[in-house]
Amino acid sequence: MKQRLVVGTVLTIGIGLAAAWADEGSKPPAERGQEVYTAQHCSMCHSIAGKGNTKTPLDDVGSRLSADDLKKYITAPKSVKADSKMKAYPTLPAADLDALVAYLKTLIKKG
Repeated sequence: MKQRLVVGTVLTIGIGLAAAWADEGSKPPAERGQEVYTAQHCSMCHSIAGKGNTKTPLDDVGSRLSADDLKKYITAPKSVKADSKMKAYPTLPAADLDALVAYLKTLIKKG
């Protein structure tokens, strides 16, 4: 009886976690990150593949910066580059920040 109760509890918790994950969106992180990039209007200051402000292209940022450095740059740019003119986004929700970083890490130099 105890074993059934434990198995039933574990299954219930697992199903609950799966449902919660599905509610948050089942899109891959990089795809969600691209949505965050658009929603935050990042293209006003940055470009990808020639779309957006070409003064600060991000086409190979995934090759140049680690995920940790990207997070630091987004939340506190001057901590990574003292003369950065980028606006800081310290209150970006953690899930959005992680998704945005996942997207930026896909931007690698080709060729």
